Amino acid sequence: MKVLVIGGGAREHALCRSLSLDPDVSALYCAPGNAGIAEVAELRPVDALDGAAVAALATELGADLVVVGPEAPLVAGVGDAVRAVGIPVFGPSAEAAQLEGSKAFAKDVMAAAGVPTARSYVCTTAEEVDEALDAFGAPYVVKDDGLAAGKGVVVTEDRAAARAHALACDRVVIEEYLDGPEVSLFAITDGVTVLPLQPAQDFKRALDGDEGPNTGGMGAYSPLPWADPKLVDEVMALVLQPTVDELRRRGTPFSGLLYAGLAITSRGTRVIEFNARFGDPETQVVLARLRTPLASVLLNAARGTLDAEPPLSWRDDAAVTVVIASHNYPETPRTGDPIEGLAEVAALDAPDAYVLHAGTRREGDAVVSAGGRVLSVTATGSDLAQAREKAYKAVSRIRLDGSQHRTDIAAKAAEGR
Repeated sequence: MKVLVIGGGAREHALCRSLSLDPDVSALYCAPGNAGIAEVAELRPVDALDGAAVAALATELGADLVVVGPEAPLVAGVGDAVRAVGIPVFGPSAEAAQLEGSKAFAKDVMAAAGVPTARSYVCTTAEEVDEALDAFGAPYVVKDDGLAAGKGVVVTEDRAAARAHALACDRVVIEEYLDGPEVSLFAITDGVTVLPLQPAQDFKRALDGDEGPNTGGMGAYSPLPWADPKLVDEVMALVLQPTVDELRRRGTPFSGLLYAGLAITSRGTRVIEFNARFGDPETQVVLARLRTPLASVLLNAARGTLDAEPPLSWRDDAAVTVVIASHNYPETPRTGDPIEGLAEVAALDAPDAYVLHAGTRREGDAVVSAGGRVLSVTATGSDLAQAREKAYKAVSRIRLDGSQHRTDIAAKAAEGR
C-alpha cells in the first residue's frame, strides 16, 4: 500500500512513524513534512491547503490512501478534492470538518444529538458578549468560533481580558466553565462504525502547575490510571456514536478521526470541544501504545468498511510526551535556532525514547527551529513513572537556545493522583 500523509508537524511525524512500521505499507510519502519525517518517509513539496495540488500529487504517486493530518486543509476541502479523483482519504469532508471549524456548528450538532456539553451563547456583538459574560460569571470561557491553531480559547478570571478576546473575534462562543480534569478521546469512524482509541490527557498551559497562557499543547500521557474503567464505553454511548449518527442524519457523514475533548465534571462527563483530526500532542502517546498496524484501519475507515476491523490491540506500556517549545512561545516564537543533541537521544533507549519533529527544518547539515512547538520527546515504560523518567532523560539531551518545556507532565498521575 502506498500512503501519502499531508502535513508537517509532530502529529504527522507520529503517524508516519507508525505507518513506516506497518508491513502493509510499501511506500510512504509526506507533504510537505519536516526534518524528522524525512527519516521515515519521502518528502514532497506541496501547498497543504491547495486541494487540486494535493490531488495531483496523490495521483502522480499512485497513492492508495491519503491521510490529511492538520485541521486547516480538512476545513478547506482538501479531502474532498482527493476523493474526487478516486483516491481514498482518511479525513472528513469540508462540511463535516465544520465540527472543528466552527464551535457554533459543533454546539448545534451536540444539541440535536443530545450530547452533554457546557451551556453556551454564540455572540457577534459587544452587547451579546456582555450579556453572556454576565450570565455565566467567572471563570470566563471564551472561544473563537473558527480555527485558531489551538490558541483561540481564553479561560480567565479577568472579565476585561475575556471581553477583549471576544471582541477581537468575528464570532465567539461563550460558555459556562466546566470543572474537573480534562480527557482526550479519539475515535476512528467511517461515518457509521465508531472505533475508539485509548484516552489521553494533555497539558494546554505553557508553564508548570497549569500556569501561563494557553498553547497548542505542552505534553501528554496515556493511559489514565485515575479514570473510570468504563469511561470509554460511556463516551462511546453518550458522545461519539450519537455525534456520528447525527452528522449522517444531516447528510454530512463524518469519516476520519473524531476527537472529543472532555471534562470529567462533578455533574458527569461533558464535551469541551470536538476536533476533526488526530490531536497534537495526544497522538504521540496514543500511537506509541497502539499494537494494531495502522494502515488497514485508516484505509477501511476511508472506504466505509470499518466494520471489518477487529477490536484494536494495545500495549500495556505507558507513554509520556514532553513538548520542547521555542523562545517566547506562544506569543512570538523565535525561529532559526540550531537544535543539538538529537543523535544523543537516538542513542539512548530507542525505541523506548525518541524525538518527533514539529517545527523544524534542515539547513545544510543542521536542523533548526521553524515554529513555536519544535519537538515532542516521547517515551514508553512499564508505568507512567518510568515513561516520565525516560522522556525527561531524553529532553535533557536536547539543546535549543532559549527553549522551554514543562517539567510536570504526568507527574500527578504517576504519583497516583
